[in-house]
Amino acid sequence: MEAFSSGILPARQLRQADGSKEQAITISGVDFVAHAAGALYWPEEGLLAVADLHLEKGSALAKRGVLLPPYDTPTTLARLAEVVDRFQPRLVIALGDNFHDRGGADRMSDVSREALVAIQRGRDWVWIMGNHDPDPLDGVGGHFAESIAMGRLNFRHAPSSPGAWGEITGHLHPIARVARRGHVVSCRCFASSAARLIMPAFGAYAGGLNIRDQAIVSLFSDLPFTAHMLGATRIYAVAATRCRAD
Repeated sequence: MEAFSSGILPARQLRQADGSKEQAITISGVDFVAHAAGALYWPEEGLLAVADLHLEKGSALAKRGVLLPPYDTPTTLARLAEVVDRFQPRLVIALGDNFHDRGGADRMSDVSREALVAIQRGRDWVWIMGNHDPDPLDGVGGHFAESIAMGRLNFRHAPSSPGAWGEITGHLHPIARVARRGHVVSCRCFASSAARLIMPAFGAYAGGLNIRDQAIVSLFSDLPFTAHMLGATRIYAVAATRCRAD
């Protein structure tokens, strides 16, 4: 993805001391900083949002006989710890499907549980309940809510109606596909317009839905929105009209 350049919309890049890049995104008149790891930071409120961690997806699949390396939870938590360390938020909101199923919290290793406690230390933490984890869970810290409204914004798991304004959501795991020099590149992305933003899935084993799928397009009333594609160290803003369908 780092070699991709042609056809990209100009993006405001904020170079940090460690060489990483972030991108400014404005939703409902509120300025955010999107991070290439797939997290969203609201500087004015000291708020960090992530979506669809799907912790313990690997162990859930193993129970069904699908054997994958059991490292998704440690990997996801390590990436999350890096982002939290970067921004030092006062509040973290995890936007639902935080665990892959109701038993995920019980299957966490002691090491992963300690890592989660360390990430939460010194800040408020809210778990938004999703369709994979619709009930409060024991032993994971934080508070539980169906959604959180802050000023003109509403943080929730799944998008509501196409006409909703100021929603920050997850659930759909947006990915964008673009053609470059005879190859098609597919990346997780933020999907956003001036009115709303759909977060990329943060979890290591989370899948994705093409932003040209009608489930996503309909929320933006056709295609006047942008895919902010996640590269290894930067974000590429691409008009949805330039992205390829499956």
